[in-house]
This record gives sequence, C-alpha cells and structure tokens, in this order.
Amino acid sequence: MAARSVTAGSAERRLHKRRQVLGSVRSATIACVAIGFSGTALPASAETVKIAFIEGLSGPFAPVGQNILKEYQYVADLANAKGWAGKDMKFEMVPFDGKASPQESLTQLKSVIDQGIRYVAQGNSSAVALALSDAITKHNERNPGKEIVFFNYAAVDPALTNDKCSFWHFRLDANADQKMEALTSYMKDNKAVKKVYLINQNYSFGLAVAKAAKEMLARKRPDVEIAGEDLHPIGQVKDFAPYIAKIKQSGADSVITGNWGADLALLIKAAKEAGLNANFYTYYAGTTGVPTAMGASGEDKVRQVAVWSPNEKTFTGKDIREEFDKKFNADFYVAQSYAAIKMLSEGIKKANSTDPVKTALAMHGLKFQSINGDVEMRALDHQLQQQLVILSWQKKSADVKYDDEKTGYGWRTESLQPAFVGVQPTSCKMKVPGK
Repeated sequence: MAARSVTAGSAERRLHKRRQVLGSVRSATIACVAIGFSGTALPASAETVKIAFIEGLSGPFAPVGQNILKEYQYVADLANAKGWAGKDMKFEMVPFDGKASPQESLTQLKSVIDQGIRYVAQGNSSAVALALSDAITKHNERNPGKEIVFFNYAAVDPALTNDKCSFWHFRLDANADQKMEALTSYMKDNKAVKKVYLINQNYSFGLAVAKAAKEMLARKRPDVEIAGEDLHPIGQVKDFAPYIAKIKQSGADSVITGNWGADLALLIKAAKEAGLNANFYTYYAGTTGVPTAMGASGEDKVRQVAVWSPNEKTFTGKDIREEFDKKFNADFYVAQSYAAIKMLSEGIKKANSTDPVKTALAMHGLKFQSINGDVEMRALDHQLQQQLVILSWQKKSADVKYDDEKTGYGWRTESLQPAFVGVQPTSCKMKVPGK
C-alpha cells in the first residue's frame, strides 16, 4: 500500500506540473492573439460613412438622377483619395430609387433607417425634398441617438429654408428666389425684354419660380408685360407643341421656365420645331438631355442661372469635368455634389466625429471653399450663400472650352454675380439642438 501510494502521488505531481505548463502556453497564446488584434499593435481600420442617395433612378427623370449619382460617387472617391475628412475616413454612396415620388421616397427612407444609414442626399423635386425633410425631422425628434442629416443639392422651393426649415436640412443649391434675383438683375438692363411668358411644372417649385418672376420683374422692370402663364403636370407631357403655340400667339419675346430634365428637353425641342423666335431664361438647361435637344438652334437664345460652370475662368473644377468625362463619357455639372461632401468632410474634422448631431452642429454656419469659390452655410436657415453665374448657350470657342454632351456648344459666362446679390430674408425659426 505504502509503495503504491508513493507512486500514485508522484503521478499526480507530474500531471499537475504538465497542467501548469499547458496553462502557461495557453495564456501566452491568448496574450499574443490579444496583442495582434489590439488597436495599438495594428493601424486602425478606415471608418466608412455611408450616404443614402434617394433619387429618381427610373422613370422619365432617370437620366438626370443616374448622372448625378455618378457625380456623387466620383466626388466621394475623390474625397477618399485625398483624405478630405482624414486619411482613415471613407465615404460610400448607397443608391435608393425614389422614382421622383414623395411616397416612394418615404418608403426608401424607411429602408435607409433600417440599414442604419445616418446621412441622406436628394435634390430632384422639391415635393420629394419637403416630404423627406419633414419625415427626417420627426424621426430625429422621436429617436434621439439615431439622428439623420439631409443634404439637399437641387430642390430649391424657398419654403425649405423658410417656414418649412429644419436644423437637419442643408441646402447646397441656391433657392428659387436667389436664382430669380440673379436672373432678373441680369434681365433688367436688357431693353429687348418686353413681353415675358411663364411656363413651369405644376408643383411647389414651379409655382415658386412663377411667383418670384412676377414679383421681381414688377419691382425691377414694371414696363415688362407678363404675356401669359402656364403650369403643366410634371413628367407627363409628351408633346409641348400646344404650349409653344400659345407662346407664339402671345407675342412673347422671352420665356422664363424652371422646367428640368425631360420636361425642359421636350419644351426646347417643341420650340425648335415650331420656329419660336424667343429667348429662354432657365434654371436647368444644363441638365442631362437638354443640351442635345437644343443643339445649334439654342445658340444665343437659351440662358441659365447656375452656381458653377467649367467655362467660368474664376471657378475651379475643370480637372473634375475632364476626368469625369473620361471615366463616364458624361458631363459633370452638379457642383453641389462637391459642396455636400466637402462640407461634410469639414464638419467631421471640426467635430472630430461622424456622429450626425455633432457634424450638423459643426456645419451650422460653416464657411468653406467649393469649386465656385468661398461659400457659407448660413446658420439662420441652412441655405448656402454662394456666387451665381448667368450663362448663355454658345458655340465652342476660346470662351467656351467645354461643350455639353458632345454638341459643339456650351455655356459662356454673361454675368458673374457675387453672393450678396442673391441674399434673401428668411422666416425660418430653427430649433438648434442644445440651444
């Protein structure tokens, strides 16, 4: 028994020692793994900020939406390559087809929320923008800690930065009143403008353009006659010949329109076919499809008010225009896509955070540089203050280096107007978080 007990005891001691050795090896292994995955042993991985792009990517306005999506993707890639928001910060555009419909866009917003995306970009249709801004504001009130920021790059109904304003909404384009202020300031000195016809899409933006035109022309050129006015269904008119016939009959020498996309392309086409001898003053004659519809017939007859042009000598972004064309065989024309991602990048750096509340507060009143010069996101109403340029459709020349849609025609600067020209009062009463 005694000998047996000693043998058993020795075996137990050997087993205990082996367990100690194995435990030490296991602890060392775990320690090595922990060191391998710690933030100090390896560089931190890049953080990706996703931006939901809710836009009409199908239907009659799809060509415009698809082109602008590519522009946003291009600028996001540019920001990533150049480290706008920091070397470890990346942007990713996530497309959602809102079909240019408020209802469809709100449905897509629910998907955005479910996916945890905290930034949204949209612009084609003020009706959609108004619906999104309202829904995002209500969502943020009900879901603290899950706030969403809305970048509006082209919906220019003045209400969005007046009585319908929201802290969470940032408009990168000039609004309809700012653009009309610049356009009518240019028109007032043109004595050839005597009779003006107004034709616009029948929704909030079109109504805003018509209202601003009548009020500002009356103030600056009371001698100008409003020869007629039409509002038509958005995206539904296939033949504008009857509207053009009314314009010809009115004897108007000028047409003011806020139409965009297919509605403007078809309007211009009908005017060309009918031989309408009138000048067009537009907001969006540079959008996809319209330059091709105009061609040579629009030379010196079509003008637009814009926030940027590659042919304006004082603006930057010519390299973007060229590289975008090489990559997509398409025109880059929405400077607001650049401004949106540039502003968000500056906001992230200033806040040292990607949290939407912190970045929104950092962008509130932010001054930064875009490709059309120094700009300011006015704290009063989140309406970007920027230079505006009046352009005319002209044959390619020394002053028109960049043509649109390979037509041989492009936009020549007629008037570059400083930001103060378009400054408008606001009725916005914004609720700023923490104030």
